[in-house]
Order: sequence, then C-alpha cells, then structure tokens
Amino acid sequence: MTRQWTGATHRLARAVAATFAVMLVFSAAPPAPASAAPRKVPINGAGSTWSSNAIDNWRRNVARSITVNYNASGSTDGRNRYKQGTVDFGVSEIPYGMADRFAGTDPAPTRSYAYMPIVAGGTAFMYNLRIGGRRVTNLRLSGDVIAKIFTGVIKRWNDPAIVADNPGLTMPARSIVPVVRQDGSGTSAQFTLWMSKEHGSVWDAYCRKFNKPSPCGLTSQYPYRSNEGFIGQTGSNGVSGYVSQGNAEGSITYVEYSYAKNARFPVVKVLNQAGYYTEPTASNVAVALTKARINTNQSSASYLTQILDDVYDFNDPRTYPLSSYSYMIIPVGAIDVDTMTLDKGYTLSLFAYYFLCEGQQQADTLGYSPLPRNLVDAGVRQVHRIPGAEKRNLDAAGCNNPTFRGGRNVLLDNAPRPLACDKKGSTQNPAGTAGAPEQTPVKASARCTTSGSGSGNGNNNGGANATTGPTPTATGGPGATTGPIDPDTGLPAGNGDGGGAGDGEQVAAVPVSLDGEGGWRLRHTVMVIAGLVFLGLILGPPLLANALRGRRNDGGPV
Repeated sequence: MTRQWTGATHRLARAVAATFAVMLVFSAAPPAPASAAPRKVPINGAGSTWSSNAIDNWRRNVARSITVNYNASGSTDGRNRYKQGTVDFGVSEIPYGMADRFAGTDPAPTRSYAYMPIVAGGTAFMYNLRIGGRRVTNLRLSGDVIAKIFTGVIKRWNDPAIVADNPGLTMPARSIVPVVRQDGSGTSAQFTLWMSKEHGSVWDAYCRKFNKPSPCGLTSQYPYRSNEGFIGQTGSNGVSGYVSQGNAEGSITYVEYSYAKNARFPVVKVLNQAGYYTEPTASNVAVALTKARINTNQSSASYLTQILDDVYDFNDPRTYPLSSYSYMIIPVGAIDVDTMTLDKGYTLSLFAYYFLCEGQQQADTLGYSPLPRNLVDAGVRQVHRIPGAEKRNLDAAGCNNPTFRGGRNVLLDNAPRPLACDKKGSTQNPAGTAGAPEQTPVKASARCTTSGSGSGNGNNNGGANATTGPTPTATGGPGATTGPIDPDTGLPAGNGDGGGAGDGEQVAAVPVSLDGEGGWRLRHTVMVIAGLVFLGLILGPPLLANALRGRRNDGGPV
C-alpha cells in the first residue's frame, strides 16, 4: 500500500512539477530583454514663465505616456536650479554668462549643458485703458514712447507723443501705471536688452538713477521705485493678473503675448522700422525671426543662442520688433549629477521630440509662433546629445510641424501684409488685438478707407484675430476679471506666481501617446501572473486527473 501511494504521489508530483516548469518559463522569459530597456520616469524642470503656457499645454498633451513636472518660477531661478542639479532641465530666455548691472553676471554651471530652442513668440505690452467708459483695444505706440513709459519719463496717457501715435483716439488725462517684474525674469532681460539696443540714451539715463554706469545693458532684475508710480509683481501671471483687474485702469505691463490672449486683453501695436504698427502674431514673429542671427558653431557653449539686433531693425512691414525664442537647458554627454539618470534622459528625449514637432501645432492658438525647420533640425541634434536619449532622425514627413511644407516655411510665406491704416500717419485701424478683438471707434478724420486683409474687419492679422463670432467680454464689465480678489496681494485669487494660464486660458490640448515605451512595469508583472493563473487552470485539471487515474490503476485509495 505504501509503495502504491508513493508511486501515485510521485506521478502527481511530476505533473505538478511540469506545470510549474512551464509557468517558470513564461514568468522568467519576459524580464530578461526588458531589464536593459529604457523606462519612462517622471522628469522635472523649472524656469521661464514666458514659455510656461506652451510648456503646460505640452505637459497635458503627453500626460497619458509620461509625467513632466514644471515650475514656472522665472528664467533666473530655472538657470540656477539647473546649475544646482535640482531639476532635469531649465527653461530661459537668456543664456548663462550675460553681464547684468543689477543681478550680476550669471556664470555657467559646472554640470554639462546645452541650449535647445523650444518656442518663439513676442514680448507684448498688455494694457488696461478706457476712453469715455469704453475699453481701448487698438492702442499704438512707438518704441521711444514705450521706453519712456517704462523709465518714468512719460507719465500720462494724454502725453503729446502718445497722442501722435493715436490720431483716431482722444487720449484720457489719466496717470500711467507701469507694472514690472519684481523677480528675476527672462522677459525683463529681453525687454531691457531691446531698450539698451534701440533706446540706449533713455535706458542709460534711467539706470543712472540707480547708480549704474553706462552703457547699462540688459538686466533680468528690473529696477523700479514704488514711490514713482511703478508696481512690481512676481511672474507673468502676476503682472498680467494685476493689469486685468477692473480697478487697474491706466496700467500697462510687458509680458508674453500668450498671457494677454488668455486674459482676453489687448496689446499695444508697436511701430516697426517700416513705419507700421504691428502686434506679435505668429506670422509677424516668424517674419521678424528670419533676421535673428543664430550661433551655428556646434563646438560653442552658446550654440543655438540668438542675437536679435537685426530683428529689432528689420524693415519688413510685417515684422514685430520684440520677437525672440526661448531655450530649454538640457544635459548632454556623460551623466555628471546624481539626480540625472539614463531613464530621465530617455524620457526627456521623448518629450523634446513631441514639442519640436507635433507640439508646435498649438503654438499659434496659444499665442506663440512655431519654430521654423532650421531650429527644429538643430534641436533634434541637441536631443541626440542627451544621455540615454532615443535617437531619431526626423524629416518633414515624420515631424508634424506646421511650418514644414516642401522645405519652405509656410507661416512665413503666408504672412499677411498690414493695412494702409496701420501705417504711421493720420489714420488708425479700429480693430482690436490679442484677446480683445472688438473694435474701438476712431475719429471720423482717422477712419480707414481700406477693407480688412481677408478678415473683413480692418485687422492686419489675416483673420487670426478677426471679430467674427461673439466678442469675449469679462463679467462685471469690459476688462474686469472674474472671481474673488486676494486681499493680501490685490490680485485675482489664484493669479500668483507659477505656470499656467488663468480663467481665460487658451486650451489647445491634444492628448497623445508617445512611442518608444520600454522597460518592465507593474502591469507587465500583473499580466504574467494572470497568464500563469490561466495556464494553471488549463493545464492543472488534466494533469491532476491523469495522476488520479494512475493511482486507481495502482490500487491506491482515491
């Protein structure tokens, strides 16, 4: 009896062992090749608020596949945090090493780095102004006037120089309130760089009030005194949020065009070298940046950085003078900080391929301008240098960038010309700008005699801001913001520092799934376990039945 039981038990054990052997093969096989495959892991960045509306949109779009955390803390902070190794990438409008009279020279980091263009756009002048209780949406200013406003030389909206720029408006005798960034800002650096190049005597005289020698040059830390009528706010949301308040009439700030669109507020049309007043639409920025001088020396630490002198002075009627693009600061070469890994580099490369190509499709809607082909190609070469990056060779067919068509920049080719009444002179275009497309009535003597450029509303943007459909208005009267006001800051609640847009956010989210996922994940383990259970249910019963039949044949107990 004992031997019969032992024989049956032996056969049962062999059956069970065979089942587990099969299960072991299935469970052990997958991890072997996957263990060396790159994995998608969360990546962290910080920096520019100028670019943050675009970055936040891209982050939302890829959230199904990867996690990208971004703190819109300002370009200066982004450069510093990258230098300290506390983030995987930084974003800034200016590179390391720029001489700054107020903030000091920002030395390059010891960790490896390179610059990669991410999005183009225009530094705009968002304002809150009414005439006879009606919001003004078509204000025009020359560069000299803008420089004098932000240096305290011109103090009232009915200054003769402003009146000369706006023959169709009866300017109010209201004080001007310049709103500037109080934190380290790439937007401040771009704006002051433009003033130092184009209106140096005005800017130098202002800097001397703060005991700074001439030439003053750029600064990321805008100098101001509150007792002289200036207001300081933190972040792009801070300055745009202040101007958009219903009780902030008379205020004006410098901020990326996207923020004015999001807030449904107008921006100044700036006089360019051709004598036309333009706003920073995607096409006007694209035209302007054809004159950007780009460092093409791939062995230079400043590779792909921009020199904008020729942009400021470009005499094409379609150009917007304060056009530029923003950089992502990325790790290259060997890993040299503990916080960086090959998996992070792999994930960062997937994010970069997305925003260099597909992500640029939303640039215009968000208030930016898509990168042209030459900068995308250069950006891809930079991505290849990221440790752990997936190597891709993108061509026009494989990169869904809106400017790629037969080797030409379509946005540039199709850029509309401004109207005759946008030219400096005795007429003025009534069409609104940015997030406020509603027209502002002009004096009969200044009315345009030409029709709109394709839009039928007198707007020079080829219909981008045409007054078709319902006109956006804010609750509580034109120009008022909705929601409660923070009693401590005086800003609309939630409009403090940081990334993202406010209540009027331009949403262009297009969720995508990024290719190239690798690595062994929890779901893979769950799938294997489920497969093993299924396999056990299929193979177990017949093997067990066979063993029991053997026991009967041996005469053992059942």
